[in-house]
Amino acid sequence: MTALSVNINAVAYLRNRRDLPWPSPTHIGRLALEAGASGLTVHPRPDERHIRRSDLPPLKALVAEFKGAEFNIEGYPDTAFLDLVLAHHPHQVTFVPDAPTQATSDHGWDIEKHANLLTPALRQMRAAGIRTSLFIEADPLAPIHAWEVGADRVELYTGPYGSGYSNPEIAAQELDKLSQVAEIAATVGLNQDTDRPPLGLNAGHDLTAENLPALKRAIPHLDEVSIGHGLTAHALRTGYAQGVRDFLKALSGSIQI
Repeated sequence: MTALSVNINAVAYLRNRRDLPWPSPTHIGRLALEAGASGLTVHPRPDERHIRRSDLPPLKALVAEFKGAEFNIEGYPDTAFLDLVLAHHPHQVTFVPDAPTQATSDHGWDIEKHANLLTPALRQMRAAGIRTSLFIEADPLAPIHAWEVGADRVELYTGPYGSGYSNPEIAAQELDKLSQVAEIAATVGLNQDTDRPPLGLNAGHDLTAENLPALKRAIPHLDEVSIGHGLTAHALRTGYAQGVRDFLKALSGSIQI
């Protein structure tokens, strides 16, 4: 079963437009978890334009109330971010190659180029008992390189698929690229003399209730999808709890919204 981790950055971004405590990321996070989400994702950027460092303790405590739920923190693995992760000890940390001023994650790692940065950071997280994931593009070599530098999982960047979904030809091409990389990822780490489990597979970016069913059919062995903007936009029409339920139905393939 594929887990749905709800990214609540957009909720925090809306809150931060005014000097007010609402909408509360913790309150919306509770709605998501009560509606069946498997966890929460946050990306605390250095300028705190959405998630603030002060949000992390209450969000971690909230996730702990729900059996089996997971807390995922995303970010660029510089020293300040690694210290932040170690201080809050999430279940998973996802390293993204974002510049501090980037509006959102829009590309995956060149893992070979950044191996000297990623390898010690991944080792530090593993020593702390935190599962790691690297944000990658639809590059057939990326899962192999991710395993070599010590990642536990990779997260497929699904932006080109999501943004091109209205064009069936483009959507089919992008979905084929993603599924090919997913097939390779499914073999990485198998039958090797190591205590590490095989490479896990996540996905995220520009996923909606409309395009999610086709992605899941093409890649049925996804461990997790992380969805924020699309779910929040959907929730403006349905309410947040119903939005989560709609995405869970889309993820299960039982309906197409």
